[in-house]
Amino acid sequence: MAATDTTRARPPGTPPPPERPAGAPARPLIGLGAAARMLRPVRARLIACAVLSAAAAAAGVVPFVAVAEIGRTVLTAPGAAAAAPAVWAWAGAGAAGAALRLLLLGLSTHIGHTADAEMLHHLRVRIVRRLGVLPLGWFRAAGSGEVKKAMTDDLEAMHELFAHTLGGMAGAAAALLAGVGYLLSVDPRLALITLAVPLLSVLAYRIGMRSSSPHAARLLAAEGRISAASVEYVDGIGVVKTFGGTGERALGRFDAAMREHTGAYRAWAAENRTTSAVNRVLGSETAVLGVVAAAGLGFVAAGRLGAADLLPFLAVGIGLPTAVAPALVHGAHGLRTARMAAGHIAGLLSRPPLPEPERPRRPRGHRVEFDRVTFSYDGAANAVEDISAGCEPGTVTALVGPSGAGKSTLAALLPRFHDVTGGAIRVGGVDVRDMASRELLASVSPVFQDVVLLRDTVAENIRIGRPEAGDDEVRRAAKAAQVHDVVMRLPHGYDTVLGAGGGGLSGGERQRLTIARAILADAPIVVLDEATAALDPDSEAAVQDALAELVAGRTVIVIAHRLHTVSGAHRILVLDQGRLAESGTHPELLARGGLYARMWRAQYDGDRA
Repeated sequence: MAATDTTRARPPGTPPPPERPAGAPARPLIGLGAAARMLRPVRARLIACAVLSAAAAAAGVVPFVAVAEIGRTVLTAPGAAAAAPAVWAWAGAGAAGAALRLLLLGLSTHIGHTADAEMLHHLRVRIVRRLGVLPLGWFRAAGSGEVKKAMTDDLEAMHELFAHTLGGMAGAAAALLAGVGYLLSVDPRLALITLAVPLLSVLAYRIGMRSSSPHAARLLAAEGRISAASVEYVDGIGVVKTFGGTGERALGRFDAAMREHTGAYRAWAAENRTTSAVNRVLGSETAVLGVVAAAGLGFVAAGRLGAADLLPFLAVGIGLPTAVAPALVHGAHGLRTARMAAGHIAGLLSRPPLPEPERPRRPRGHRVEFDRVTFSYDGAANAVEDISAGCEPGTVTALVGPSGAGKSTLAALLPRFHDVTGGAIRVGGVDVRDMASRELLASVSPVFQDVVLLRDTVAENIRIGRPEAGDDEVRRAAKAAQVHDVVMRLPHGYDTVLGAGGGGLSGGERQRLTIARAILADAPIVVLDEATAALDPDSEAAVQDALAELVAGRTVIVIAHRLHTVSGAHRILVLDQGRLAESGTHPELLARGGLYARMWRAQYDGDRA
């Protein structure tokens, strides 16, 4: 036996994840930097979108300026005839500004949404590719809610940033600058007074948002738990309905997440309710009107401002907060949300993939060797510890033991759902970490108790085992798995589309479909994880016949709770609390009178009773 490899690092020369630039920290920055990196592929178009939005907003100010100037002209001109040319000129300018605003806004929207669609496609492809190289154990730990949040909630936040927020904020800033510039040209003093009101509103908003980051992080974390709980509840709704429940117990985690979200929102609202009220009051047209009217009439009475010069502030100044404040406030909120979403997506994209060896080695044969294997999920307690055993080709090795003994964990380490934290697992004398993952997975066919069928045809569900297989090969695999006759009774035979629930197939029939996959894959190593545990006797008999075809001549590892199903195994490994308690054949283990014998007597006496 080769020397124990207890300190083995990841294969040398493993390249860093392509999504993280060289030298970048492993933990993504939760800030605009993550969003900025995601914008790179469409940065030029987003800049064009922002520039066009700004130009459109500036053009949108022209009609209001035209109204104010027409009023000033009429009030100051000596007669209607003298005022007419200027009035018509300003009317034309106002109409041209409105038309130009519509044109530029349409172009900006088109460019922004095109860039948004391309960017979201790019991000979805990156996320899916990253998911495709992550260790399979990560999915069991993270759950579908983590993926759902990234693919829906976070991308929706990024959509708002790409398609709406950036252009809206650029337009609001341009409208503010254009309006303030015009008012300064009329009367700088009153312009500054007019501008002071929305500035105080912004100051109140900034004070209220000073602690937004921790509150937003708490809200987003609660939303992630709500998403995960929702998916979990929907996945388990069949069980709830089957037992006539209302689902209240199943909704416990959902309720807790909702209460956390509500509590976080209330805490945030309670903290900034005063500044929020001040912001709303100062950002209203009424507040601006009151300040402009009082100051303007005071200037007029003191002879510092002509009565006609008050019109621009009433026509343009009062409308600025209404036109600008919502876009800036919503934009700031959108930026915060997008920042958090970008950080979450960046965190997912930066997760280390399954390490691939720089120079993959090919196994010599298909003997499976567990060499002092140790593994921990959390880095603290070991799920399995110091397990050594060999599984010879053409033999069946059974893993038995109490619940939580580490049976499924040990089996999951073979196809690298996780990497061992100590020791080594070898196939044909080669450490599985030194094999290309594609070759390793092609060498192992797992059949689990939980059957997963894709929303696709029966043929394609079987063909997952070997995508290039022809129709005849698919049918031969189905016949070998004792499921061909079942398929032919379906409405469209092998072209019948199965849903998530199996399209009306029984549990045993769905299980035989997965066995057909494994038969088609023709992998030399087979892992059976409680493949018949949930079946009735008739279905179990059919599945056992199918398994007999699958395991012939292969290296087989079987996990079982019902000991009579593995009593004929060539070797039985008895696990207890993550360690190998004993091993041997069925008669040898019964003769020892240890844990296996006690488990056998308990099951036998229970069955006899």
